[in-house]
Amino acid sequence: MALQEGAAGPGNAALIAAGTGLGEAILVREAGGFRPSASEGGHTDFGPRNALEIELLQYLIPRYGHVSYERIVSGPGLANIYEFLLAKNKRKTPERLRARMEAEGAPPGISEEAMNGADGDCKEALALFVSIYGAEAGNLALKALSVAGVYVGGGIAPKILEALKTGGFLEAFRDKGRFRDFMAGIPVRVILNDRAGLMGAASYAAHLAGERAERITGGKGA
Repeated sequence: MALQEGAAGPGNAALIAAGTGLGEAILVREAGGFRPSASEGGHTDFGPRNALEIELLQYLIPRYGHVSYERIVSGPGLANIYEFLLAKNKRKTPERLRARMEAEGAPPGISEEAMNGADGDCKEALALFVSIYGAEAGNLALKALSVAGVYVGGGIAPKILEALKTGGFLEAFRDKGRFRDFMAGIPVRVILNDRAGLMGAASYAAHLAGERAERITGGKGA
């Protein structure tokens, strides 16, 4: 599903996927398609962009030392943001929400309470999460020069789709100073198929099997 239509160019693409962690990959343009180049980009240093994000960084440094994007843009990261906002606003988790989080886990509880508007702190946490997610997606797009598009995968995006569409994701994605117009032209799409990872693994396994068969036969048919 398109968040930003853009205009795909003849170059690289990129994938960013928040779930239990934060996965990032560059999709290098080759003849006939793309070749994925794995990375550990989710572990790069978190770069705050405003006073609130600086406070978030200062809150997380005593806990983790090194604060990466994965500490924020992931399921556990959403919980970190929520806890930061509670501490900042000097509030506690309501008992109703606490019971739900204990039963279902903090990230789904926070995101669903935010999406249905039931809890103000959850709404604020999800809004900050979405904005930082968009900013890091934009960072990856610049590093990969992903003019062919940015794909947002992982387990979280489909569950917060409305927040991605209406929240600050695209504003943060585009907010790259002199490159704002360039960023506005990059297609940004959310992967909705929850089996995309398995399909990719199967496709790569078939590719490896084909290469092995070609080596054995010397490129000749059986």
